[in-house]
Amino acid sequence: MRMTHPVLANSVFVNHMKVKTIIYWGARVLAAIIMLQTLYFKFTASPESVYIFTAVGMEPWGRIGVGVIELIASAFMLITVTAWLGAGLALGLMVGAIGMHLTILGIEVQNDGGQLFLYAVIVTVCSLYVLWHDFDKVKMIAMRLAGK
Repeated sequence: MRMTHPVLANSVFVNHMKVKTIIYWGARVLAAIIMLQTLYFKFTASPESVYIFTAVGMEPWGRIGVGVIELIASAFMLITVTAWLGAGLALGLMVGAIGMHLTILGIEVQNDGGQLFLYAVIVTVCSLYVLWHDFDKVKMIAMRLAGK
């Protein structure tokens, strides 16, 4: 039988929790930064944003609406108690963005080298991680809404 020193065992557990917390915060901040930095282009009607939303038949209302929802999702992602909600909103938006890239726009839009597509994939992965991390919160709220 192998005995582990209590201090060493506690240290490993604490280090694991620190790493998990850093990854959780990193995913939240990275997703928020990506979404926030694209808002400038959406709200100022940059030619690339206008092109994208025109191509998918959502200009201008879709560009502005998506920008507002991304702003809300980013704010929620940065607040711990609402991070799961921000992640859910971001995930929905990014599934739509990825879908538009794969069906209408293509991976590369106006010679961007696939950068916008990559951003959507990164935000999707970060959002999925946040939702996985906050699964118990999501489950508890779903149970309350279901009346159980």
